[in-house]
Amino acid sequence: MTDVRTSMPRGLFGDDVLPLYERTAKQLLDDLRAAAARPGDRLPSERALVDRYAVSRVTLRAALAQLESRGIVRPSSSRGWFVAELGLLPEATMTSASAAPQVQGFADYAQVNGLTTAGKVLSATVRPATVSEAEQLRIAPGADLFDLHRLRFLDGLLVVLEHNRLPLAACPALAETDFNTASLYATLRAADPPQLPRIADYSVEARHPTPREIELFEIEETMPMLVATQLTSNQESRPIELTVQVYRGDRYRFRASITNQT
Repeated sequence: MTDVRTSMPRGLFGDDVLPLYERTAKQLLDDLRAAAARPGDRLPSERALVDRYAVSRVTLRAALAQLESRGIVRPSSSRGWFVAELGLLPEATMTSASAAPQVQGFADYAQVNGLTTAGKVLSATVRPATVSEAEQLRIAPGADLFDLHRLRFLDGLLVVLEHNRLPLAACPALAETDFNTASLYATLRAADPPQLPRIADYSVEARHPTPREIELFEIEETMPMLVATQLTSNQESRPIELTVQVYRGDRYRFRASITNQT
């Protein structure tokens, strides 16, 4: 599901292939330009923006967080959102940022490709982080860790067994969210402050299935499994997610573009 690639020329893909929160951010930015908004101007309320763009509050907040990360808008804890003092960025900035390689969640990938997702939570708990987990996530050993095991489906087909571990302090709402239906990355983007997945260290290896995987995937023991390990960091380069994904070998493909910068 992970697809790492170089930037594509503008216009090669339409806006409809972007995640919904990015399309909403682009629409909002276009509206600000059309209104000749100036630094310090106040945006309409979140309720008004939700109605205007016909999106959920979670999607809207992810879009606002996207614009905030680019210096386009800024929040005020008691007064709402404002055009940033730095002014609006030129039009090409938003386009090139959207075209750059993205850290995609499972739901993001499905949306871009027009696929239907479903999930089945096997366990969702809060527990102390081990020393190894704490080192990777740069938190204190024993700090609260949200531990999630899920089966993920595309168009009704079981594709991946996923194990996510995240520092609970980064997004306390994780412990109260139903991830049978909710998107993990959408929940992170809607956190206060938003946690925007920006960088991922990613590795893949092949191995035989475990007895539990044979049972869950209903496969033969000869079926190869591809195991992807990912450490994701947020917009401040702080680790926020440690994930292990186990895929059926016949339902996964990894692509990457490798360049020589010298």
